[in-house]
Amino acid sequence: MEWEPNVPRWKQVYAVLAERITDGTYPPGTQLPGVLAIQGEFGIAQMTARRVLTELRESGLAQMQVGVGTFVTELPKPGEQ
Repeated sequence: MEWEPNVPRWKQVYAVLAERITDGTYPPGTQLPGVLAIQGEFGIAQMTARRVLTELRESGLAQMQVGVGTFVTELPKPGEQ
C-alpha cells in the first residue's frame, strides 16, 4: 500500500476497511480481521491497528464481542438513519 504522507496511517487503513464494509467485501455479521491480521496486511504497528478497530466501532460500522472479536454491524439502508 502506498501511504499518503500527510494523512495518519490509521485513517488510511480505516478508509480501506470502511470501504470493504460498505462495498460488501465484509457483509454484516462478518468478523473483521483482528489486530495481528491488520498489522500484517498493512505493515502498521499494533497500536495503530487497534486504533483502526476502535474507530470502526465508534463510527458504528462494527461492534466488539468481548473475547470473540469485532464484527460488521448492519448498515442502514439508503434513506434510513
